[in-house]
Amino acid sequence: MTICTAVQAVRERAALTHCITNSVVTGFTANVTLALGASPAMVDIVGEAGDFARVADGLLTNLGTPTPEQRAAILEAVTAAQEAGTPWVLDPVAVGSLKHRTALAHQLLELRPTVIRGNPSEIIALAGFGVGGRGVDTADSVGSAMAAAESLAERFGSTVAVSGPMDVIIAPDRRASVGGGSALLTKVTGGGCALGAVIAAFCGSLADPFEATVAAHATYSAAAELAESRSQGPGSFAVAFLDALSAVGPEQIESISVDYVNTRTEELAR
Repeated sequence: MTICTAVQAVRERAALTHCITNSVVTGFTANVTLALGASPAMVDIVGEAGDFARVADGLLTNLGTPTPEQRAAILEAVTAAQEAGTPWVLDPVAVGSLKHRTALAHQLLELRPTVIRGNPSEIIALAGFGVGGRGVDTADSVGSAMAAAESLAERFGSTVAVSGPMDVIIAPDRRASVGGGSALLTKVTGGGCALGAVIAAFCGSLADPFEATVAAHATYSAAAELAESRSQGPGSFAVAFLDALSAVGPEQIESISVDYVNTRTEELAR
């Protein structure tokens, strides 16, 4: 399957994407998911989260604003997702620097996320290789997070995505790097968090989490490049990015560099 056909699979399925995410980015995350062609649902109430995770195609758990009820809803949803076979994504926002989310992140790790995505400092802290960055900002490079990402992939069987100027996606047996994108994504609240929902949508539409995560990153980068070419700054970029996600196709995706290391012979082609 190519990345272009992966995008089409998400759109044809209108992947039902269960998002338990932080209150700062809920609206933007929903709009990004809709623009991609998936169907978002922000169900984070105890007593409902588990039921919805069982019927969703993919689940995002984002630890950006982990209130007591949301922490309970996340655990309920993840438990149900495991029972139902629903793929789920862990985004350990600001882990390491704040105690409640750090404890929850380590509890969730033991439940073996399908995909873990974060910035380098978050991945380093989650793996126990460091203390984390300054809140949601990274203090580390993608290269410095490679050992931590490899450790997480091996210990928990997860696909691990490290975001940066060059994104790196690591599975226990495979690795890929995805270039492109736009620095303006870091100037829009939710630019990174919404990527977690996009990964969940792709995981809900493809059988292989590694291929799904690579396709999600390449699509996101392609849309960001297209949006940057049509915007004058962060405000116009945010709107243009939604338009670009809706319109992104082969021409844009083929401009994104995707490189593989130690992949299987049936690896995802661009």
